[in-house]
Amino acid sequence: MQTCRSVVLCLVIAASVAIPGFAHADEGMWTFDNLPREQMKSKYGFTAESGWVDHVMRAAVNIGGCSASFVSPQGLVMTNHHCITGCLQQLSSAKKNYLQDGFLARKVEEELQCPTTEVSRLDQITDVTAEVTAATKGLSGEAYKNALNGINAKITAACVGDKRATVRCNVVSLYQGGQYHLYRYDRYSDVRLVWAPEDASPSFGGDPDNFNFPRFGLDAAMLRAYENGKPAVVKHFFPFSPGGANAGELVFTAGNPGRTSRSLTVAQLETVRDVRLIANLRRGYELRGVLTQYRKLGVEEARIARNDLNGLENGLKVFTGQLAALQSRELMARKRDEEAQLKAFAAKSPNFKDAAGAWDAIAAAQAVYREIEHEYELIEAGRGFNSRYFGLARTIWRGSLERTKPDAERLPEFSSTRMPQLERQVSSPAPFYPEFEKLKLAHSLTKMRELLGTDDPFVVKILSKQSPEQVASRLVDGTKLADPAYRKALWAGDRAAVEKADDTFIQLVRDIDAAAMAVRKRFDNDVSAVEQKNAELIAKVRFAMSGSKTYPDATGTLRLSYGAVEGWMERGKPVVPFTDFAGAFNRHTGAAPYALPASWLAAKDKIKLTQTLNFVTTNDIIGGNSGSPMINHKAEIVGLAFDGNKHTHSGAYWFDQKFNRTVGVTSDGILEALTSIYGATELLAEIRGKQ
Repeated sequence: MQTCRSVVLCLVIAASVAIPGFAHADEGMWTFDNLPREQMKSKYGFTAESGWVDHVMRAAVNIGGCSASFVSPQGLVMTNHHCITGCLQQLSSAKKNYLQDGFLARKVEEELQCPTTEVSRLDQITDVTAEVTAATKGLSGEAYKNALNGINAKITAACVGDKRATVRCNVVSLYQGGQYHLYRYDRYSDVRLVWAPEDASPSFGGDPDNFNFPRFGLDAAMLRAYENGKPAVVKHFFPFSPGGANAGELVFTAGNPGRTSRSLTVAQLETVRDVRLIANLRRGYELRGVLTQYRKLGVEEARIARNDLNGLENGLKVFTGQLAALQSRELMARKRDEEAQLKAFAAKSPNFKDAAGAWDAIAAAQAVYREIEHEYELIEAGRGFNSRYFGLARTIWRGSLERTKPDAERLPEFSSTRMPQLERQVSSPAPFYPEFEKLKLAHSLTKMRELLGTDDPFVVKILSKQSPEQVASRLVDGTKLADPAYRKALWAGDRAAVEKADDTFIQLVRDIDAAAMAVRKRFDNDVSAVEQKNAELIAKVRFAMSGSKTYPDATGTLRLSYGAVEGWMERGKPVVPFTDFAGAFNRHTGAAPYALPASWLAAKDKIKLTQTLNFVTTNDIIGGNSGSPMINHKAEIVGLAFDGNKHTHSGAYWFDQKFNRTVGVTSDGILEALTSIYGATELLAEIRGKQ
């Protein structure tokens, strides 16, 4: 096998592009109970034994919107720095900025509890397709949706039992409803910060380098999961590889890709292209301007806006790339051809009579969505009320009613199995910033007036004779929801107590919830239920054609992808698969976003500058895979995924083996930084198993 541990050798290998036996990654984000074992063995000579699969599944974890993994038997968790900025901001203040300054706990006693961070480890997968399809058989519309919610609530409640504090269960729809699996998780709600570098280190290159390569970011951080007030003792974890990764080497990612849309119908993709993405971009660009101006008001304002602004800029690049992909004639032609083949296959078999009208039904549902888009997104989805206060008020208001219902009749987000997460959200001590909330809320109210119209009855009800800024100020100045004790008291009370609450946001939610629920009901019954029911019919056709030897769309649940360390050709020029610390110093200008932190500059003489820092692989990933462990065939850490290149934006709809690349921090780069820059002696000893 060829190795590439220097930039010169990387250039030689990248120029040839094709590496014998490792020319391209195998497409797919595979569930752990349906891995392509024969494909991996045939192409890479790797046999995925059951013990290996079980170990990898239990060493990889989810931290809510991101991925992570255990890297020591003492519950040490590794993920991306950008995945824990929420924790860092919640722990920070005007006097101590952990996001800017970084953090290192040299003793367990020094570790800081993250207010809302939670770690979940997948423990068991069970096929419950027969139960779900039996409960929904012959139903449609509202009856179908209610039956689906009811059976999901029943299954998850039985799975959790009396272990709500330590177990989480979800029914996962796979293959657009072709299968339903029950995922049972071990839950760690006490998670503490161990190490995070200064923000300038993982964010080096900023927005210009985002989704690009070469990269030079140390996007890594360490947390620790606790049980009963003590570090969790875990059996399954990934040790660090003593040699890191080489060019051409087989690499796996075990993470939680968010959502892909590779199996959507053409009509659905057209709605995404023509309606949803355009709306997301329009909202995002305008809000970015508002947040950018706020950030310029001062150091504290910049700290407060940082997380929202970075997430928004990241999303805008994703949406832009996805729109470009769906505007591609090649992609849409491919999707139309695939759909035509499915329809032709269904038409030839009497077994698929029910599927004949599935595509038309889904297309009709798209027409309904386009009609109610503004009302649904602004009122029920809450985009017209962009404030943390509003989200908490709605949770408390709806929770006071939903908790009085039988589990099967509740809104899915208020099922008994989800109560621990909601209770944690309600009681979180994370700070509020009233002026920032006023800014966001006033902007969203302005956009609501613009999109629905000044004379719209709902807009008149909200604004009356006041401006969006006046309404936002009145609501924020009159709320007590920043106080966790007040929120907990409301949550613990009954419906009558919440109805009487003297709080502006509770009163707002109370006054608009009937309208919100009305548009939600139409969306659930005439859009979502129609899509889900008919997607099940199409999935049966797809199974008949290709079986389950393919992977389902990503669903935010644990998946395994595999590929190789490999660069690519960009506009006729080779992109080498590795960068090093020397490259970071060469790119350093002293001005953001290319300003290395002071700790790096002070340690330059100690750092092994030829040590690899970032690298790329052909693994198939998407948003949600951030923080995924990148492991070799021995299940050892060789890297930490933190991004994709710009070509991965189209990965929501298809996988381009020629250009799509995963971007990660090398394991050796993380160890070098901990050693030479941060002097994290105790943490290094734990990672290396020398405690």
